[in-house]
Amino acid sequence: MSPVIETLADLVRINSVNPAYEGGKPEAEIAGFVERFFRERGIETRRQEVFPGRPNLIAALPGRNPARRIVFEAHTDTASVAGMSIPPFEPAISNGRLHGRGACDTKAGLAAMMHALAALKREGHVPPCEVWVVAAADEEYSYRGVLRLCDGLRAVAAVASEPTGLRCVIASKGCVRWRVTCRGKAAHSSKPHLGINAIAHMAQVVLAIEADTKTLGTVSHPLVGSPTCNVGVIRGGTQVNMVPDSCTIEIDRRLIPGEDTSHVLDHYRQILLAVKIGLPELDARMEPPMLEDVPLETPLDSPVAALASHILADMGLDGEFLGVPFGSDASKLSRRGIPSIVIGPGSIDQAHASVEYVECEQVERAFEFYRKLMSVFD
Repeated sequence: MSPVIETLADLVRINSVNPAYEGGKPEAEIAGFVERFFRERGIETRRQEVFPGRPNLIAALPGRNPARRIVFEAHTDTASVAGMSIPPFEPAISNGRLHGRGACDTKAGLAAMMHALAALKREGHVPPCEVWVVAAADEEYSYRGVLRLCDGLRAVAAVASEPTGLRCVIASKGCVRWRVTCRGKAAHSSKPHLGINAIAHMAQVVLAIEADTKTLGTVSHPLVGSPTCNVGVIRGGTQVNMVPDSCTIEIDRRLIPGEDTSHVLDHYRQILLAVKIGLPELDARMEPPMLEDVPLETPLDSPVAALASHILADMGLDGEFLGVPFGSDASKLSRRGIPSIVIGPGSIDQAHASVEYVECEQVERAFEFYRKLMSVFD
């Protein structure tokens, strides 16, 4: 087992399920592991508190130009282990794949970045600009780790690790999530005419949203495709023999580059007003967003994207740019004004899956890619 894969296995053994999910633990333990790794190799580190016991860990290698910095970032938290059909924290290798929760999302990328920076230090190579490797907290729930990182951050480029199959991602969808609540009037189910059924009213709202969703395919982005909308949660009523006086849905709307969150939300307010015209008793209200994430769109000719594509091609890999439907920490770095790309080992199809794994060979290639990019980006 190579040193990179050994480190990946060590990372997988640490339960770092986001505390927002059942069985989760604060990221302090995994941050401590990363901290020890770098300190044992003479690389400076510092902690950046996000929540109590949940820090970002930043490792820095000075460059020839101290005024310029490139950030390599991977998150330390993972999705829940609920529904997994393999032991989540017992890394096992079979058929060239390392299995376990977080193996591809994103501990493989983190291990590769760690060893890439360590290799530069060991070889005495001083990169053109300062290189940071950031192990960030809380990507899987509310992005608070990268938002804390962005506070006052100065950098000329950023590389976020997510499972992209070692393809260079320069565009991704954004996301806004919010709740809609319908209010009704409770009554005994034997006399439903005395009440107002909030679930029945919400059904009309859902049908209107579904009809609108069918129109989203009329607009498209060349790399990420069309926007999407999904009503993913519905809650209503208290017992079967009562007319329900409340019903709530939760909506997930994916945005493509060029869409604005406020305009999107205004559009759904108009949908509610249109439903009310045909259903005057409707009392439906949109709550403030639970989550907002802007889309990512990095220019093809930005130095970090162009160099990454060139390095991939030199390695015999696919240097064509890619767009993805999922979000990442890169969009927050980009919003800070830092040109950002997303690239890492593994497939998003294995992320959060009942059997999560990553191809070991791809982890080794990721190490090689990160090392090359760190050593020449200026």
